[in-house]
Amino acid sequence: MTNRVVVAIDGPAGAGKSTIARRVAGKLGFVYIDSGAMYRAVALKAMRGGTGLSDAAGLEELARGARIEFEPGGSRVLLDGEDVSAAIRAPEISPAASKVSVFSGVRRALVEQQRQMGAVASVVMEGRDIGSVVFPDAEVKIYLDAEPAVRAARRVLEMEGKGQTLDAGEVEREIRERDRRDSTRADSPLVRAPDAVYVDTTAMGPDEVERVILEIVRQRL
Repeated sequence: MTNRVVVAIDGPAGAGKSTIARRVAGKLGFVYIDSGAMYRAVALKAMRGGTGLSDAAGLEELARGARIEFEPGGSRVLLDGEDVSAAIRAPEISPAASKVSVFSGVRRALVEQQRQMGAVASVVMEGRDIGSVVFPDAEVKIYLDAEPAVRAARRVLEMEGKGQTLDAGEVEREIRERDRRDSTRADSPLVRAPDAVYVDTTAMGPDEVERVILEIVRQRL
């Protein structure tokens, strides 16, 4: 094993990437990095500051100036020193983050930060283009997927646990639209890297997915 290892986990919204990446990082003793949280943080900063979600130049400037940090050994996300872990999970942030992520300048700014994080520690990083763009030479690449209806049900359950009630049909429509937008964008679209191991989590619980991922990591390393 090299001094620093990157485990890249990609996949569409609701496939279980965040939950599994966090658990796997904990088991391996690696740093967990949620790349999606970085786009959410930029979207939050834009909405708070009045930067339009179609303002490419403004969003790039905002992304380059944003200081986004992940608490070592924890799950807190800090934006310019403020804990925004809960704020970036508000329902309106998810579609806003997807819109923000289509801009090349924003992606370049955040990819630079992500690569810096992976250069100083072994990481488990999850997102939509980690294995294909951010870390094409990652030692381990995994693509998590699940049926849209199942992903929607998971999102509804997650938000119910936080005291928010969502319509499952509407959530599924939003997920399908996000899949379309993420997979058809010109810059760094959602795609399975050729050397990524495909894992369908539709009929699997978190414990089973974790076991599968850890076995893949052991085999690759």
